[in-house]
This record gives sequence, C-alpha cells and structure tokens, in this order.
Amino acid sequence: MKSHFWYTKSQRNGILLLIIVIVLFQIVGVFTSNLKSKSTLLTNNKVAALEKEIDSLKLDKEKKRSSYKLTPFNPNYISDFKGYKLGMSTEEIDRLHEFRKQQKFVNSIQDFQEVTKVSDSLLTKISPYFKFPSWVKNKERFNKKPIVISTKKYKVSSYDINEVTYKDLISIEAVNSKMANTIIKYRSKLQGFSYLNQLKEVWGMTPEAYEGILKTFKIIQKPKILKVNINTASFKEVLKLPYINYELCKKIFDYRDEVAELQKISELRNIKDFPQNKYDRIVLYLEAK
Repeated sequence: MKSHFWYTKSQRNGILLLIIVIVLFQIVGVFTSNLKSKSTLLTNNKVAALEKEIDSLKLDKEKKRSSYKLTPFNPNYISDFKGYKLGMSTEEIDRLHEFRKQQKFVNSIQDFQEVTKVSDSLLTKISPYFKFPSWVKNKERFNKKPIVISTKKYKVSSYDINEVTYKDLISIEAVNSKMANTIIKYRSKLQGFSYLNQLKEVWGMTPEAYEGILKTFKIIQKPKILKVNINTASFKEVLKLPYINYELCKKIFDYRDEVAELQKISELRNIKDFPQNKYDRIVLYLEAK
C-alpha cells in the first residue's frame, strides 16, 4: 500500500520553494514594519525638535522685549521699532502715527490711551516713563487768565485780522500773550487768513478765544498770496506749502507725471484719496499754467 506522505522529487522541490517564499514574505513584512516605525519615529522627532526650536525663539523674543530698558521719552515720537519694544500692537502704533499726521499732539496719559487704545495694563507699565514738554507739565501756570485789556480803553490799530498787532490780540479776553504770538506766526505762514475759520487751526486755540476774536475782528481785505505753478514747481517748493504733507505732495507729482500737465487746478480733485475737505485751502497756493 502506497503511503499518503510519499512525494515525488518535483513535489518536494515545490514544497520547499513554497516554504522559502513564505519565509521571504514574512522577512520582508517584518523589515517593512520596522522601517515604517523608524521613519515615523524619525518624523516625530524632527517635528518635536522643530517645535522646541520655535518655542525657544518665541521665548527669546519675549525675553528681549521684556528686557528692553525703559527710559523717559516723549510718547508723541514713538517709532515703529520703539512701539514694538514697548509692547504696542501694529494697530496701536498706526493710530498714533495717523493722529500725528494731523499735526496734533498727545499731552497727557489719558490722551495717549484715547488715541492709541492701548490696554490699561500696558499703559500702567509705560506711562511712568512719559516725558511731556515743560509747558505741558506746568500748563496750569500757562493757563492762568491773562490780564485783560478792555477794548473800551484800548483802541485797536485795525479791525482786519490780517493787519492786527500783538497788542490788538491780547486786548481780547481769553487771548494770552503766547496765543497772540502763535496767531501772528501762523498768519505769516499762511500769507494771511483767507477764511476766518482758519483761526481754528492755530495751535492752542480755545473756543472762548476764537469767539472773542470773531466779535472784534474780521477779514476786510483778502490776502495776496503768491501762488506756485503746479506744472513747473519742484517737489520741495510744493512740500513747503501749507496743508500739503509728504504723502499728498507725492500723490500730486505722481498724478502730474501721469497726465504730463494739469490743464486746470481743479484736476487735483481727480487724485485718489485727495483731501477734498482741504481743496479750497490748498488751491489758495497752487495754480495750473
């Protein structure tokens, strides 16, 4: 009787080959599994190292900011870099710069927070280092009521705001000597007042002083202003004019380059973001020829 376990030579070779293939598949499977595990471990290690490095950089950045030594400074002149070092956000710094572009100043800690919107905690940290001009610190002394010279006893030399003198101005109640000098200097800068409400642009002008001046003085004769030809003027010439800052001057010259020549001065209104509310004042100093 033939045994069930008897195989031919070719069958034995086939079985052997099958065993070898099975073993190879198992070896490859184990190797691949180990390789994936090592790869995953390596990737995880790289990610962990990268995260650690980022955390270290952040910590270093915060340490540098916190170690910034504060010294007394005027908050009106905070640069982007100093604002960053103080811990201000970009939006807070931009609000201050926009406020200063209007030729305005913050003269108190309250003014600073109102303009920038900084948090109470940051304000508490940096406000002890604010250094305002001496006249701000002693504004009570400067805000004392001036000695009033009654207009009934003092006859003004002129009722034309473009001709009045220092003595004429201080004869008005609520106008002190400092304000009188400031008005005369600003009038000189403008080459004369063309509109009475330009007095509101005078630094330190109070509602009481403004109303007092209007009750006594007016514009009797319009000033003769020397105009600049926008088509031939240099950048510096235009930049020196009242109501024109660097950004606006650049826009005007970019527009002039674009159109080659302005046919009429009203074309300024076509400039993107042109301050339309200041058009009447700006064209007092410009013309197109």
